[in-house]
Amino acid sequence: MQISPHFAASLPAPCAKSSSQVCALPARSDDRRAGAANRPPCSRVRILLTGISGSIGSALAPELARAGHELRGFARASARVRAGAPVIRGDAISGAGLDEALQGVDAAYFLIHSMEDADGFEQRERRAAENFVAAADRAGVRRLVYLGGIVPEHRRLSRHLSSRLEVERILLGGAPEAVALRASIVIGARSRSFRFLVRLVERMSVLPLPGWRAHRTQPIDVRDVVSLLAAAATTPHARDGLSLDIAGPDVLSYEQMIARIADLMLVHRRIVRFARDSTAIVAPIAAAVAGEDPTFVEALMETLSGDLLARDGRAAELLGVRLHSYDRAVQSALREWESDERLGAR
Repeated sequence: MQISPHFAASLPAPCAKSSSQVCALPARSDDRRAGAANRPPCSRVRILLTGISGSIGSALAPELARAGHELRGFARASARVRAGAPVIRGDAISGAGLDEALQGVDAAYFLIHSMEDADGFEQRERRAAENFVAAADRAGVRRLVYLGGIVPEHRRLSRHLSSRLEVERILLGGAPEAVALRASIVIGARSRSFRFLVRLVERMSVLPLPGWRAHRTQPIDVRDVVSLLAAAATTPHARDGLSLDIAGPDVLSYEQMIARIADLMLVHRRIVRFARDSTAIVAPIAAAVAGEDPTFVEALMETLSGDLLARDGRAAELLGVRLHSYDRAVQSALREWESDERLGAR
């Protein structure tokens, strides 16, 4: 496959070995493909970032650039991309553009997923992952990085968590140095789940919470998610594949999360507790109040049917990231939010 002249011109020369090397993505001795794995290891690697226009991808792009990596994006609509990096237009579901996008890279991020319950979303996510793995294999890309969801123990998975786990299996099984990070609710100004909770606190003086309010999770600061994802591109711990749960330091019930958001917004909200799971009743009302898509809210609440806790706490130490507390995460997210839009309740 030939790269377009415009794209080829945007590629920098391979970096040279130096004493400041901080990573190594060595080639296998039997790898004869002319991909990134055959270049000398160095601290500055070439990275493909899918989902570059999303809430996580748009935050990760400048972090990777600051680390000195050569970055290119992959998106269906390049006009939505704000990062100052070359973007290959394509579609992972059809596979269009993937071969060109993955040509010559050392590591590739797969940040493609949906929270809507549209018919057949599981098949689309699986097809996108399979196309991505196949194109990465053709290009000789050994390091793939994925952000999925924490998987609950001892209970049935929601459709979305089940799909995330299937995508993780495809990626881990398709690349020798794949890294899968699993997160619960991400706290950030552009995090859709966090914005939904804030809108409820902002617009409702009384908050009706179904039975899932008592279930616990470990919300994580988007800044920590970005740092962990960035470290995953070059970590030496992924030589045989790596799956890690990434979680904040605080274990909170969903009721406690919402109450803390209200406290940090300096508003009082009365919570009405339902004894049973009334998600079917609450979800469409909450979606209307927050101005959200009802299918997104239903899918989100479906994942709250039990505890979502990390398997262990080794991710932060392994990847060298110091975690922010929940309160600091919420404060940071609210400050960033209000730099663009004033919240009515404050």
